[in-house]
Amino acid sequence: MAKEREGKSIKKKYCKLCLEKVGFVDYKDEKRLGRFITDRGKIVPRRVSGTCARHQKQLTTAIKRARVLALLPFTSDFYR
Repeated sequence: MAKEREGKSIKKKYCKLCLEKVGFVDYKDEKRLGRFITDRGKIVPRRVSGTCARHQKQLTTAIKRARVLALLPFTSDFYR
């Protein structure tokens, strides 16, 4: 549902992973996981990224696993 505010329509967000037909999010895929992390190392929420619930849960698990294996940072260097 697109709501209109003062002549502007809000575009509905679609899950990028569903459009790419990704069945399972792998923790070793650093490029894909990097798109869903902020510059400070936080996981981007569903309402911002537009991912579906199933893929968001897989993303969260994969990002946490990649952090433990030191593939992704817990925090950024300039934030410390």
